[in-house]
Amino acid sequence: MSTPVESPAAGRDAALEARVLAGERITPGEALWLHQEAELNWLGALAHEVRLRLNPPERVTYNIDRNINYTNYCTARCRFCAFYLPETSPHGYVLSWEEMREKIVELRAIGGNQILLQGGLHPDYRIDWYEGLMRRIKSEFPDLWVHGLSAPEIVAIADLSGLSYAETLRRLAAAGLDSLPGGGAEILVPPVREEIAVGKCTGREWIEVHRQAHRLGLPTTATMMFGSIESPAERIGHLEWIRDLQDETGGFTAFICWPFQPDHTALRKRAPRAAGAAAYLRMQAVGRLFLDNVPHIQSSWVTMGEKVGQLALFYGADDFGSVMMEENVVSAAGTVHNLDEARIRRAVERAGFRPVRRGMRYDLLEAVEETVPRAG
Repeated sequence: MSTPVESPAAGRDAALEARVLAGERITPGEALWLHQEAELNWLGALAHEVRLRLNPPERVTYNIDRNINYTNYCTARCRFCAFYLPETSPHGYVLSWEEMREKIVELRAIGGNQILLQGGLHPDYRIDWYEGLMRRIKSEFPDLWVHGLSAPEIVAIADLSGLSYAETLRRLAAAGLDSLPGGGAEILVPPVREEIAVGKCTGREWIEVHRQAHRLGLPTTATMMFGSIESPAERIGHLEWIRDLQDETGGFTAFICWPFQPDHTALRKRAPRAAGAAAYLRMQAVGRLFLDNVPHIQSSWVTMGEKVGQLALFYGADDFGSVMMEENVVSAAGTVHNLDEARIRRAVERAGFRPVRRGMRYDLLEAVEETVPRAG
């Protein structure tokens, strides 16, 4: 039996703690209470207990990949985004194959095995352009894992090409796509999504793309950008949509949340400051407790920095994300944190865990000593 977490008071939190430690599912109403009322350290300790139960207690995983943003032209007008440029802008770009290839070669030079391929919603590129890109990547780098094309990109490609989401994904997978990132989720539920993600796919369309990907055997991740104009109830609603789909398909490998970064965005006047460390840790801990069917939680050191990223390992996270090598979207909004592999491993070790490199499916890419499972 797990050791009870010190609760700040008897009553509702003690009863809820007992249920969580017994492996019972919490309701959306209980998640909202945790988000709004629970004492933060107690909440974090409870999330940490769940993390220890779901994943090896001594281990924190990470990956080495490179974020390749192949274009910043975009037909969407997301009010939270400082990266995109309209299709008429003279300052937009589309990376050439030579530029992308150079980035992949640099990734392979440091031992990386995965790219995170994402871009804006290009107004002209139909599926044949993406199929050609995938085939070219795989022809030169056959063992490279392509984690790419968020749900909004899939929707845009499908619409331009006159295809269903399932057929679009099937063709891309045949050309070399290995998995989908959770990007473009923001807040899934209306009406907040319609206000902040103008011109982007709806929340239901995001869910349907991931449903079809899972049916085809493509694993995906789930994300949430919080702290703009959404209410706490809308945050929980977002988590509920993810949990419901995971109940149906089991295709999400991990959940990642991060605070909205306001600099240089259209939403800055309404949300002028990014959520701080306490708000981030609270949101992540609630995510760990509510998403009982999602196996992994990633620490978002990219937005929060190394120290808060370490703290996140005690608020439900069992993964330290990725080296990434470069980041363009969040940094366009004024937030820049960079860690190479040595610093990631050192940060994990200093937090008291053993760093282990992984793949997108959380397959371990280095040998680890087996330990006796934690009682619980």
